[in-house]
Amino acid sequence: MSTTDTNARFRALHERSGAFVIPNPWDIGSARLLADMGFEALATTSAGMAWSLGKPDGAIARDEVLDHCARIVQATSLPVNADLENCFAHDPAGVAHTIRLAAGTGLAGASIEDSSGDPDKPIYDFDLAVERVRAGVEANRAHPVPMLITARAENFFNGRKDLADTIRRLQAFEAAGADVLYAPGLATLDEIRAVTSAVKRPVNVLMGSANPDLTFDELEKAGAKRISVGGGLARAAYGEMLRAARDIREKGIFTYVKNAPPGPQLNKGFEKWE
Repeated sequence: MSTTDTNARFRALHERSGAFVIPNPWDIGSARLLADMGFEALATTSAGMAWSLGKPDGAIARDEVLDHCARIVQATSLPVNADLENCFAHDPAGVAHTIRLAAGTGLAGASIEDSSGDPDKPIYDFDLAVERVRAGVEANRAHPVPMLITARAENFFNGRKDLADTIRRLQAFEAAGADVLYAPGLATLDEIRAVTSAVKRPVNVLMGSANPDLTFDELEKAGAKRISVGGGLARAAYGEMLRAARDIREKGIFTYVKNAPPGPQLNKGFEKWE
């Protein structure tokens, strides 16, 4: 399937009524398993990818991330949205360059964060944050097959629970041309409703540790269009592995295999991709 067709399918998911879940695989195997389960799109996870390489989130270079994105794109026929962190650049020109490179991998979507990666000043100043989004949008629109650009306001993820400033940023990102808006870390339905009612573009909501008790139906009624899980599935996988290893090391038992899928079942699932 061509990139044009894939990107059109991704855009259609955001334009139809109702919400959809976009889970986050961290490697080719998890991408293919999720595709087999019937999900309609996938999103990369910077954290999941980094952990699979034995590194902390944020420690992977741009070229390596883009290579990973290309592999996830090629793993299935589903549209893929990329977690590009802060686009590996502080200045708008650098953001635009990263977006141009990302568009060349076959991605259907890509994100631009307003998080700087600097612990002393984790969020870019308002004007710079908006200019970075505008530069990425313009670079994307110049590509023959534009992606959907998701602009992320990272206040809540960085300990700044300032809903008013978060909404102000998302509204400015919308005015700068972002296709999807995203404020990871929102924990309540009231916060989510405040965001979705303040903008006109589709809103991505992250379901992670902030409030895992919220349901799909509740999120949809609150106005969420796209629901992602970030590094949640990777954390779940590592959690099961660590529990199993702890049982082996500390208790000398191997009962974890009772809940593990048999090897032949996994082999059969992956055979179709050969």
